[in-house]
Amino acid sequence: MENKRETLKSRLGFILLSAGCAIGLGNVWRFPYIAGKYGGAAFVLIYLLFLFILGLPIMIMEFSIGRASKQNIGLALKTLEPPKTKWHLYGPVAIIGNYVLMMFYTTISGWLLAYFFHTLKGDFQNLDTAGVANSFTLLLQNPKEMIFWMVLSILLGFLPVAKGLQNGVEKISKWIMSGLLALILILAINSLTLKGGASGLRFYLLPDFHRMQQTGLFEAVYAAMGQAFFTLSIGIGSLSIFGSYIGRDKTLTGESVRVITLDTFVALCSGLIIFPACSAFGVQPNAGPSLIFVTLPNIFNQMAGGRIWGSLFFAFMSFAALSTLIAVFENITSYWIDAHHTKRKKACLYNGLAIVLLSLPCLLGFNLLSAIQPLGEGTTILDLEDFLVSSTLLPLGSLIFTLFCCTKYGWGWKNFTAEADAGSGLKVPKGLKVYFQWILPIFILVLFVKGYWDIFLG
Repeated sequence: MENKRETLKSRLGFILLSAGCAIGLGNVWRFPYIAGKYGGAAFVLIYLLFLFILGLPIMIMEFSIGRASKQNIGLALKTLEPPKTKWHLYGPVAIIGNYVLMMFYTTISGWLLAYFFHTLKGDFQNLDTAGVANSFTLLLQNPKEMIFWMVLSILLGFLPVAKGLQNGVEKISKWIMSGLLALILILAINSLTLKGGASGLRFYLLPDFHRMQQTGLFEAVYAAMGQAFFTLSIGIGSLSIFGSYIGRDKTLTGESVRVITLDTFVALCSGLIIFPACSAFGVQPNAGPSLIFVTLPNIFNQMAGGRIWGSLFFAFMSFAALSTLIAVFENITSYWIDAHHTKRKKACLYNGLAIVLLSLPCLLGFNLLSAIQPLGEGTTILDLEDFLVSSTLLPLGSLIFTLFCCTKYGWGWKNFTAEADAGSGLKVPKGLKVYFQWILPIFILVLFVKGYWDIFLG
């Protein structure tokens, strides 16, 4: 006899959980850097356009597949596909994508927990710029400390999942997301009041298309398309699981717009934190980890009450990371519950141990395994794992979802729109069928091909 499927207690829980999965580190350290590189506000406008013409349709499809099948992505396509078709072959691949994502995301989450602890403790105070940079280098060279923080992040991610959907995942994610939103508002207000921050604010909020042309218009458009696509974690079913837990009283287009709005709010606010702070203290917002772990700690050192502001910032970053960990761990756990009939707590225990082991290559790639440079000189195992998820599985999965939902060979446009439009709220515009069927797959293919071109031929 089939087990009764768990459901979320509230609509707010669904929106916050879905947003928590979408809101990740890309919103905070990747978005401000790319916005700065490609012309500030001019880039932001193009990014917002692609968020709604590229990210939104695929999010609606993911939620629809989840809600119609009442299954995680590992079984959802099999439940909905026409007889004698092979769409279900992507299901286990998507689940593998969730594991690969966690193989490097847990290491980065561990860094954030470590920096929250060290900032709160005052370990970065009285260090000069080189000293702060050296602190991050020392962390990367210390596998024992990194393992401690990585394991802690996995524990903090799996404990809510083990407690159950409503009493664990939903309840704790509400607190985490509420804390995240409160912290980002406090940090943004503080940055806006910094003396000398106005030039950074102008750069961020006033469009400068001339600066965008200097960096290359096509490159800027591609970067906006990529950021809009990858920020939402679409393509590996990490969102469809929450669609499977909700009722049919609200349309999925309306719910998707709310989730994307929350995700965008966090991304835009992160720019309000970083750009004024960088201009106030005369530093450039750099790319990737150096922005978070070198540039910003140096800024906090110069700021009045910097230890407090630094601690709040790394608490906010830790919340952003944990919200994604909990969401993806729930997807992995639900697969074992649905496909292999494993009890929830046992599935959490086994997968927690598995992800600790699977996370070790990424972590050791900065020290004991640093000789392994899989994508060329200077690259790490983290770069390879990120490439497999961001440039391969997310676009590939999104293309499969689009073809599955919008062509007669899969679930089909009629079934997809009937599910998406069930309930009250915004409907899928019927006039966009040609866009969904033909133009959207081309956008996704461009991203997929460009990702491989940049790595192997660029």
